[in-house]
Amino acid sequence: MPHGAALNHHRGAPDPLAVRFEPLTEARLDAVLAVEQGSYGHPWSRGNFADGLKAGHRMSCLLAGDRLVGYFVVMAGYREVHLLNLTVAPDFRRQGWARVLLDALVLWARARGAEAIWLEVRAGNARALEVYRSRGFVRVGRRKNYYPAARDRHEDAILMTLPLADAGRSAVATARRAARPPAQGASGSAA
Repeated sequence: MPHGAALNHHRGAPDPLAVRFEPLTEARLDAVLAVEQGSYGHPWSRGNFADGLKAGHRMSCLLAGDRLVGYFVVMAGYREVHLLNLTVAPDFRRQGWARVLLDALVLWARARGAEAIWLEVRAGNARALEVYRSRGFVRVGRRKNYYPAARDRHEDAILMTLPLADAGRSAVATARRAARPPAQGASGSAA
């Protein structure tokens, strides 16, 4: 797990070793839509998610028990992937789970031979911009009036990319750290 994934474990966050990735399926759409609608002023619709499923986009959920921690939707292209949606449920925000989702995405993209990941993010979403920068994404452009906003206005999108020749080392190092057993005598180990 990346640094931060278990920071808030003492505040009721899930045990980082008990979370798992599963495909985002039609059966999970109600839970995904509840998170989506509670997260955005202009959320994706059920039809947007259903279209992604029909198109064969990579759609993954991060679960803790039966609770939805977050999800991502990715469209694969020739030697690249485009991150279409990455959302962390409100109860799990600021605990490092967006980084976990991104690291899983990087590992998946590299395994399929992608050379870059692309995304757009709202220009005003400072938290998301910081998370993406912390994972190695760089700003490469701006799309004017890309997103709908309140009162019939629009907001610019920042176009970012992550060259995977560099990103893979970070994601692989994170995965290796997560796979290491805790040090002898570390707290929290079960007998």
